[in-house]
Amino acid sequence: MPAPVKRRSPFNVKLLLALSLLCIGLIAAFLYFRYRNPTQIEWDYSRTASIRIPTEYPVHGIDVSKHQGKIEWSVIRESALADEARLEFVFIKATEGISIQDKRFKNNYSSARQTGLRVGAYHFFIPWRDPVPQADNFIETVQLKSGDLPPVLDVESSHPLKSDERTIRDIRTWLELIEKEYGVKPIIYTNRRFYQKFIRGNFDEYPLWLAHYSSEQLAGDISGKVWFWQYSELGQLKGIKGKVDYNAFLGDLSELEQICLP
Repeated sequence: MPAPVKRRSPFNVKLLLALSLLCIGLIAAFLYFRYRNPTQIEWDYSRTASIRIPTEYPVHGIDVSKHQGKIEWSVIRESALADEARLEFVFIKATEGISIQDKRFKNNYSSARQTGLRVGAYHFFIPWRDPVPQADNFIETVQLKSGDLPPVLDVESSHPLKSDERTIRDIRTWLELIEKEYGVKPIIYTNRRFYQKFIRGNFDEYPLWLAHYSSEQLAGDISGKVWFWQYSELGQLKGIKGKVDYNAFLGDLSELEQICLP
């Protein structure tokens, strides 16, 4: 007579299934906590700006030039964006290269200042021009006052006939001349590509204003101190015709006031 066949206990099957599910759960938890982004920030759609804005930051601003035409500054100052986010500052183009002054700078500067916005001025750097007369152009055009934001160097490209070392040296020349004139370190505005090639590791002591639209956060190898993040160039705002750039200050209002000129 054949020996009876031993049957697997239902208890063992259930135990094996439970252990398998537990292992899957532990692996899933490990992967979540390993690869999740702990600094993920919140975004909300702003009807005022017609774009999504990072509401993680309460202090926002715009940057403008003659291309925005005549601006109704009194309307802009009253604009609320989303939740507690408000427009608190503006950077205004003042000069470009060695001889160009933005034709709307003086009016934009005085009008924006009258509304109570924190105001800053920027110079658009031409890489094939001498940095000394470029600095002179800015100094002769811009008289910053107490409460204004530090001056800004907008540098986004290099010249193909200049070495990287020469490009870095020219940038430093402009920055040092401006710091000597205004008594404060200028802010460097640039994009991620230019930052990685020329700014990172060479100008880490200067505050940064980075343009970065392709991600919902500023991530990556940033060795300097980021003060401002230009997160969109497609915003809208009552009082301005056409598109306008939007920026977040990576701090609160009291910290913004602390970096302004004494």
